[in-house]
Amino acid sequence: MKLIRWGAEGSEKTGVIIADYWYDTSAMGTDYNEAFFANDGLEKLDQFLKDNEGKLPEIDKSERLASPIARPSKIVCIGLNYVDHARETHATIPAEPIIFMKSTTAMVGPNDDIIIPKHSEKTDWEVELAVIIGKKASYVEASEALDYVAGYALHNDVSEREFQIERGGTWDKGKGCDTFAPIGPFLATKDELEDVNNLRLWLNVNGKSMQDGNTKDFIFDVPSVVSYVSQFMTLLPGDVISTGTPAGVGLGFKPPIYLKPGDVVELGIDGLGVSRQQVKAYQKA
Repeated sequence: MKLIRWGAEGSEKTGVIIADYWYDTSAMGTDYNEAFFANDGLEKLDQFLKDNEGKLPEIDKSERLASPIARPSKIVCIGLNYVDHARETHATIPAEPIIFMKSTTAMVGPNDDIIIPKHSEKTDWEVELAVIIGKKASYVEASEALDYVAGYALHNDVSEREFQIERGGTWDKGKGCDTFAPIGPFLATKDELEDVNNLRLWLNVNGKSMQDGNTKDFIFDVPSVVSYVSQFMTLLPGDVISTGTPAGVGLGFKPPIYLKPGDVVELGIDGLGVSRQQVKAYQKA
C-alpha cells in the first residue's frame, strides 16, 4: 500500500494511492500516527480498502500533500552512512552508526516550502531514505529488524551547516529548524519495494544534478541501523529513522554551494516517488 495524508496544514486527512489515483480513507476514523501503527492499522486499512472497493471518494491531485505520517515521537538520523559522503566532507568513516536527532517540528509535506532560518547562510540539502517503524522496538536483533518496519518514505534532511558544525557541540542545532524535514509524497509499505538496500536516490537543485547514489552503498544497511538505534532508545510505532545521504551535498563542493531564496529542490528514490520544495527566506510572522 501507499499511504498519503492530504489537505491544509492542521486539517490533514488520510488517503491511499491505488493505480496512480488518490483515494480518501478518512472515513476509517484514524490518522496515520503512533496509535494507528501500534494497533494493527495497516492490516485494518487493508481490510477497509477491501470492504470499500469502488466506494472511496477520489482526491483531487491539486490538494496539498502532507507528511504521510502524523508527527512521530522522534526522528532519528544516521550521519555519514555512505563512504562517498564521508569522504567529501573529510570525515572519518564511522566504525559504528552516528546518531543524531531531528526535531519533529521540522516535519512538513513533500512539496512544502523550505524556509531558510533567521541568520542562516549555509542551508544545505540531503536526499535520504526514511524508515518508518511499525511496532515498539527495543534491543532488536538485526536478523529480526525488518519485522519492526512499517514502510519507507523519501526525506530531504535539510541542514544548516554553520549551526551544525561551527556553533559547537551537537549536530541537532543545524537539523531541526522549521521545514527542515520534508517527508513523502507517500509511505510505501515493505511489500512495495523489492530490495530496500538497492534503491537509486537523487537530488537536483534548479534542474542541476547534485546527488545520484544508491542505498546499496550504505555503510550500515537498514536492518543494521534499526537494530543499532534500538540498543540506545525505544523506537515507537510511527517513529522515523533517516538513513543518511550520498555524496553531492552543498558542503562538499569547493567552494561550498548553499541554498538561497528562489531555488527549487527536486528529489526522488526508486519506488518512493518525487518531491519538490521551493526555497524561501525567513519572514517574521
